[in-house]
Amino acid sequence: MSLTLVIAAFLTIVNLSTPILLAATGELVVEKSGVLNLGVEGMMLSGAIAGFAVTFLCADPELADKLPWLAAAAPWLGVIAAAAAGALSSLLFGFMVLTLGANQVASGLALVIFGTGISSLIGTAFVGVAITPFDSVFPESLAAHPIGRLAFGYSPLVYFAFLMVAAAGWFLNRTRAGLVLRAVGENDLSAHSIGYSVIGVRYLSVMFGGAMAGIAGAYFSMVITPLWAERMTAGRGWIALALVVFSGWRAGRLLGGAYFFGVFMWLELFAKANGFATILPPELVKIFSFLPSQFWASMPYLMAVIVLAVMSARGRGGAEAPACLGKPFIPDA
Repeated sequence: MSLTLVIAAFLTIVNLSTPILLAATGELVVEKSGVLNLGVEGMMLSGAIAGFAVTFLCADPELADKLPWLAAAAPWLGVIAAAAAGALSSLLFGFMVLTLGANQVASGLALVIFGTGISSLIGTAFVGVAITPFDSVFPESLAAHPIGRLAFGYSPLVYFAFLMVAAAGWFLNRTRAGLVLRAVGENDLSAHSIGYSVIGVRYLSVMFGGAMAGIAGAYFSMVITPLWAERMTAGRGWIALALVVFSGWRAGRLLGGAYFFGVFMWLELFAKANGFATILPPELVKIFSFLPSQFWASMPYLMAVIVLAVMSARGRGGAEAPACLGKPFIPDA
């Protein structure tokens, strides 16, 4: 295997893993507060269409002639719009489960349906149009060399994902506010009894998770595939949910878990491009070529199920979960 192929594979895995990492980081904070939001997929789709639409509209040639700075800032404004769309979507979920006391699982699934429907509706106006990918902002000279691409060949959202994982770990484990959030997730009644606003903490956590999911969705429509397509997140929000469990609700493990799933997503693309013929003996190529492309497409989801099943069999499936996860907050009278 050549160095060029290795570098290309690494870059692809990073790109495929980043949206999962972003969404899982937000969901980790949400679940640490004791709320189970299964609507990650819906919030990602809301962010995907919002980010794409704002980027496309801000980069309109007529508008760019009048406001040149707007076109230059279009991708950044798209990311902000995606975060806002995800946060607003999460507020619907928060209102249902935190204010009205609705079932968290049912409300999360409803949010997936809502996000899928609203993104498809808004997206009809953007079918067949393209935007400039939100690629590296570094000078081309830095990313020209293959080795340089490993450090400077990514979208700014990749570096943002790394930063947010580190920030989430620091916040949850090293700050007083993070301690309060974890206390709310572990024993909401005790946190309430000493004066902390359980509902307020959970609302803020849910909004943060929604914003991160929205940015994760924007990564699909602005970086990976700068074209709009319905359901373009392809179920990656469910993998992000599994990743939180896989990481044991620890921020430090999210990075490794995201790249674990990213490898299997890369294998799908590698198989479709008949890449096995370049690195495997002919006998093995025949075996791998026999497997249909649908098998490789299902591998990330299959691995998520296998990992969760193994963790449950070992008694670790929920051992590290916050004690109040998924439970409604009903303060004592």
